[in-house]
Amino acid sequence: MAACQGEQSASDQPRAERAVKIVSYSVTYRTETTRVEAVGTARARSSATIYPETAGEVTQVNFEAGDYVTKGDVLVQLEARAERLDVEEAEVALRDAQRTIDRYNRASTPGVIAGNEMDRAQAAYDTAKVQLDIARDALARRTVKAPFSGHVGLTDIDPGARITTSTVITRLDARDILFVDFPVPEQTFGRIQTGDIFEVEPFSDPSQTYEAEVLTVDSAIDATTRAYTVRAAIDNSNDRLRPGMSFRIGFDLPGQRYPTVPEESIVWGGDGAFLWKVEDGRADRVPVTIVSRDAGMVLVKAELPEGTWIVEQGVQKVRQGTPVETPGRSQTIAGPGDERREGGPSAALP
Repeated sequence: MAACQGEQSASDQPRAERAVKIVSYSVTYRTETTRVEAVGTARARSSATIYPETAGEVTQVNFEAGDYVTKGDVLVQLEARAERLDVEEAEVALRDAQRTIDRYNRASTPGVIAGNEMDRAQAAYDTAKVQLDIARDALARRTVKAPFSGHVGLTDIDPGARITTSTVITRLDARDILFVDFPVPEQTFGRIQTGDIFEVEPFSDPSQTYEAEVLTVDSAIDATTRAYTVRAAIDNSNDRLRPGMSFRIGFDLPGQRYPTVPEESIVWGGDGAFLWKVEDGRADRVPVTIVSRDAGMVLVKAELPEGTWIVEQGVQKVRQGTPVETPGRSQTIAGPGDERREGGPSAALP
């Protein structure tokens, strides 16, 4: 009877909870990166289609396609004989008006020249001066000049041709610097800054890369494409690139730093994703939000300081508060009622 009572008392004692064997992982941190890939088209720093300001007959064409011209160089000269005569006529009228005023001013007898006569002489002088300015302006419009320095393109204009104000003379490009505009998804807005540097590849020669610098970022998001435009500049002082060329653009945008864990450590439950943190030799559930995946690793939003140990393998065997142990370790965290921890709190960890 006594023996039976002893056996019964022993069976009534709680058994030590068995530890679950797992493979653990120490959480690291990694900076999230967003890959931006786009296609952009280059345009010249300054570009203009050149038209004449007046119609007329071409007498001179002073350039050939591909020439470099400087600001103010004469590109095309139109017949201007009539305009030159108008200038000469206006100059004669101005000199005549000036002589009249001088003659009136030299009159020594007061009252000989009435005041209204002097007023009319002054008005004639002023009118002649305006007419001369008009004639000179008309003469200047018979000359087509380069508005800035750059390279000229093709032209269909020859001496003797009659052109109008809608006739294209040529195209002028200042291409020492090229601008490349390209779209970027709106979720990256605010992460591209003026002065950022990245590389671009021309479709014409993908083996070559060129450095581009962000000049400006558009201030609005396109409501249709959900993207905004970034403008970058490429140094083309060697004149190897041309306006209109297409470029492949690809770069990584660094973002925030996030805990990084193995993909197999993530468990999905009814309320979302979570993982098991190992704390004091026991499993503790930690909700996570997945940010991105990369080669078997997952960046997550979670309260996981760097160096935190988590369950990497064996997640399906673990429950909240389950004691865990790592194979190959002699120490293990005992179950309820046994406070023995050989080797300190981290003895059960790898």
